[in-house]
Amino acid sequence: MAGLTTHILDTHGGVPAAGVAITLRRVTDGARETLVETVTNADGRTQAPLLTPEATKPGVYEIDFAIGPYFRNRGVDLPEPAFLDVVTVRFGIADTTRHYHVPLNCSPYGYTTYRGS
Repeated sequence: MAGLTTHILDTHGGVPAAGVAITLRRVTDGARETLVETVTNADGRTQAPLLTPEATKPGVYEIDFAIGPYFRNRGVDLPEPAFLDVVTVRFGIADTTRHYHVPLNCSPYGYTTYRGS
């Protein structure tokens, strides 16, 4: 199935990251167009794909993951400003017939991402 999905794992707490605000933007000639604003569910995933197969176009995209507010809401004592507040992952979609999955493993002080399946 084509399209774009994501999920977030809280490696600090060892749980899916529920309640994280996510913004998806398409980047064209330096301009950013907001496509989706959503929040993760109890499984750390969005209720619907960020992009359906029909809405997926080749190009450069960014996902903003608001992990600073998430960790504060979980009671994690963060400095002000937090070391990581919003994690932005910029990536390209070249083949719109393939599925793109951009997961985020995060803690208050680090993150990893990759092209998942």
